[in-house]
Amino acid sequence: MERNIALIALFAALIAALGLIPKVTLGFGVPITAQSLGVMLCGTVLGARRGALAVLLFLLLVAMGLPLLAGGRGGLGVFASPTMGFLVGFPIAAFVTGLITERWRNAPLTLVAGIASALGGIVVLYAFGTAGLALMLEKSLPEAAMLVAAFIPGDILKAAIAGMLTSALARARPAAVLSRS
Repeated sequence: MERNIALIALFAALIAALGLIPKVTLGFGVPITAQSLGVMLCGTVLGARRGALAVLLFLLLVAMGLPLLAGGRGGLGVFASPTMGFLVGFPIAAFVTGLITERWRNAPLTLVAGIASALGGIVVLYAFGTAGLALMLEKSLPEAAMLVAAFIPGDILKAAIAGMLTSALARARPAAVLSRS
């Protein structure tokens, strides 16, 4: 129990730390950040439940006003901005990523974690991000999807990195990858 709490807090801190990498904000108000890599790693390393809890802890701290999002943003106002859909999708993306990693055991972990990150951290997250963007910018879903498409190359790279990091961690410390225990 105590170990789970510590790991959930550690991965919430990881997502926050990945927000320190300088952001690049696109013209429609959504920044390119490394924080989605942290969401992917929450799922691939911690598993579905603990991964989602780590992201929810992170979002709770953001909602309380801590400037943990890229560019030092925080507070309830970020949940009424163009990034709203992505923020709402973060815990669900971590959950789906973790669920796939937990259940798909008959393939190499690098491949499983990479595909799980792509499905949860890109497909699921983009569904929420696109819907939120369409709502906040008063655009149609196809228009919002075209805007979100700018993130695809970087997020594919993040999914590959998540797969490699998860596999490396499993080789170095097998008990640390809770999605496989």
